[in-house]
Amino acid sequence: MQAPLFYSAIVLASVAPALAADPTGDWRVADGVANIRVAQCNGSMWGVVAWEKEAGGRDSNNPDATKKTRPTLGMPILIDMKKKAGADQWEGQVYNAKDGQLYSSTITPTGTDQLEIRGCVLGFLCGSETWTRVAPPIPSSPVNSMARGAPPKAAVGTAGPKTTGTVASAAPASKMAGANQKPPAQTPDTVGDICLLPDIARFTH
Repeated sequence: MQAPLFYSAIVLASVAPALAADPTGDWRVADGVANIRVAQCNGSMWGVVAWEKEAGGRDSNNPDATKKTRPTLGMPILIDMKKKAGADQWEGQVYNAKDGQLYSSTITPTGTDQLEIRGCVLGFLCGSETWTRVAPPIPSSPVNSMARGAPPKAAVGTAGPKTTGTVASAAPASKMAGANQKPPAQTPDTVGDICLLPDIARFTH
């Protein structure tokens, strides 16, 4: 027997928030110069640079002289974000490579395809931007289809049109990237499971 329409509506309503609340996956930053891969590592959300429009970026504005030459590809941007009780929001720190500073931050999914990033200095002087999803949510580490050395599974998607730049993402040619934005080409993923990166692994273990 076919389910009543009101029952189907209730089921759909209960599923939609769960999809909207998942911040994992690859996200295109507001100015389009990079993708950030977000994954859950030991209970916290972390995000690293997974694709760059211009290859060979360095963390030249970092006040730590030992980090000024580190590659920005694979560099942590969202740091130890904890879920806020009773809300689809995560709190932690964001690293701003433009000035080499850490700021208190929140990330909030706004629908399934957008993520709002908000950072504040000393609790005020806040700014925000919205990132656009370019790859679907990913499983938590270490059981992760994008773990280093593991072949991407069908859920990750297929290669899109080739573009210039360094790619460390298995992003599909998806409508999620936006009508006017071309997704990165599928090339060997040099970032993989971000939870295995040294900067994150030593923090979460």
